[in-house]
Amino acid sequence: MHRRDVRVAWAFVIGLWFAIIFVALATWNLAPTGAARTILLIGGAIVLLFNTGAILAMLRHYREDRDFMYGLDIKFLDEARKARG
Repeated sequence: MHRRDVRVAWAFVIGLWFAIIFVALATWNLAPTGAARTILLIGGAIVLLFNTGAILAMLRHYREDRDFMYGLDIKFLDEARKARG
């Protein structure tokens, strides 16, 4: 479970980077001046850095609390299986 959650989180990070880069390239000619382009690039970079940092922090906390969080999930899944059959 933990490994899958880590993979999904990294997929979101990679997807975010691709999306921001794609939008920057696709809208480059729409910015009226070089200053506007610079501001947009800085804004995009800040979004990428903060979101990437937040997901890295989340993964670090997942690793620290892995036994507690996933232990509860496994416990409830086992109880649900017993109740069904």
